Amino acid sequence: MEYEDFINAVATRAKVSTDQAATLTSATLETLADRISAGQAEDLAYQLPEGLDDHLRKPPPHRREEHAKSFGLEEFVRRVADHPAIDRALAGAGVRAVLTTLREAVSRDEFEDAMAQLPKEFRQVIEPVGAGGRQRPGS
Repeated sequence: MEYEDFINAVATRAKVSTDQAATLTSATLETLADRISAGQAEDLAYQLPEGLDDHLRKPPPHRREEHAKSFGLEEFVRRVADHPAIDRALAGAGVRAVLTTLREAVSRDEFEDAMAQLPKEFRQVIEPVGAGGRQRPGS
């Protein structure tokens, strides 16, 4: 999946502009990098297109630990909403759209490995395969 395809899919799912989708995507991926192990974030980044991978790879100074921080979905959405230029009302839909699109953009195994590090409540916000989104060939 190319960068533009990822952003367009997020925009469509979250019903936002592509600019808003890009902002929601970067905030969600950065928050995900806080929530999963550094190794798992790197594995996901490796499968994402240029422009998206950096949000998982280049940790700011406060995210230098190998171990994930433990917080649930509500806190995850709050952290995304706290990013500058994010409309709080869009954060939940944005997280849902980005995680659903991420599932399409990376291999099933990598996505499942990342999901295994998150509470079960995260699975409840991801659209079922085929629900409004495209299934990646070979998935």
